[in-house]
Amino acid sequence: MKTTELRQQNKSTLKTTLDELAKKQFKLKMQLGSGQLAANHQIRQVRRDIARVKTIMTEMDKGE
Repeated sequence: MKTTELRQQNKSTLKTTLDELAKKQFKLKMQLGSGQLAANHQIRQVRRDIARVKTIMTEMDKGE
């Protein structure tokens, strides 16, 4: 997920994106715990996408 795509979204869309990413992260962690996850790098990607969304939401709140 690119930051340019995220910056074009409004606050409500970012909130739904953040919720979806949190659900995806939870599912990946459960798969990792049960030994079903083959691609461990997905957890890292989702965690970083969550950080990107939160950063952009904070920037919008500050008016930057």
